[in-house]
Amino acid sequence: MDRRVATALDEAFPDRHVDRTFGVGPSWNGANETVGIAFGDGSRAFCKVAVDDDGTRIARELAVLRYLGAERSVSGPEVLAADPNASVPYLVTAPAPGRELFDVWEDSDETRREMLLRRVGATLATLHGERFETHGEIVGSGARGGLDLDPAPWPDVLRATVERTREIGTSERLADHYDAVFDCVEANRDRLGGAPAALLHGDVAKPNLFVVGDGESGPDTGQDGVTPIDWELAHVGDPARDLVRAEDQLLNGFDSEGPARYAAALYRGYRDRAGGLPPGFAERRPVYEVLRMLGRSGFIDQWATYLDEPLASLVDRADAELRARLDAV
Repeated sequence: MDRRVATALDEAFPDRHVDRTFGVGPSWNGANETVGIAFGDGSRAFCKVAVDDDGTRIARELAVLRYLGAERSVSGPEVLAADPNASVPYLVTAPAPGRELFDVWEDSDETRREMLLRRVGATLATLHGERFETHGEIVGSGARGGLDLDPAPWPDVLRATVERTREIGTSERLADHYDAVFDCVEANRDRLGGAPAALLHGDVAKPNLFVVGDGESGPDTGQDGVTPIDWELAHVGDPARDLVRAEDQLLNGFDSEGPARYAAALYRGYRDRAGGLPPGFAERRPVYEVLRMLGRSGFIDQWATYLDEPLASLVDRADAELRARLDAV
């Protein structure tokens, strides 16, 4: 067992026997480490620890999970123990109900995949219904189950999320892409300034969504039977940004787009629940597609392990794609 994990578990569960820990799959987040825990009594949990002793991300995720636990319409996994201020900051959660969307997706035909995407779109619309008076970074739990925000104009919050991406990124080979994204945000402050302020998940990927109902195991705990996990990138911002990111992470490849019918299903589910797409979606979408390039360039070494192509070729393709998206803005 990793020393940091062992330290966190000794503090969180001094009277419980941990039988073993187990891996939870590959992670592209270099700032935190998550492992599965099998207790001696047969129960399981998941422990996330801060690799760099910075409890900021742990505090953010803990605050959001407490907020969602206060009878919100979108649920998260149950918090079993947490201390973002410990010598090794940690968060322990119960398993989310149901099955990981990635696994369900692999077992589904096209019709069922469209149904799943409609459910995800509806869940995002429900989440984005949690509106706030101002944009901001989530820094902790507020009064009466609310969120404590560090308020800032939306372009400044966007810049902060880009900095977080750089912190957890695994490669600096395309470090100039971050500067290009910062310049794009600054040049489009007026376009971004009127965005609504909603709770955003910030990392809507298949491994971070669990599905129950329609034959999946576990109780249906939400309106759509979709439970998001891994809230450490959550913030209060423009729902259009979350939706653009969700489409990209759920459907697209390195520089390819998924089937149009799948994207249509995601947006149909969102519209059906929200009555339409977020205000200003089409106007601000090109800016958010520029930001999404950091999911390639900041992790270019990770992509190289999945794609049968030389790293230098991927770098050239990423450069070309970023230029094309900047031109679109």
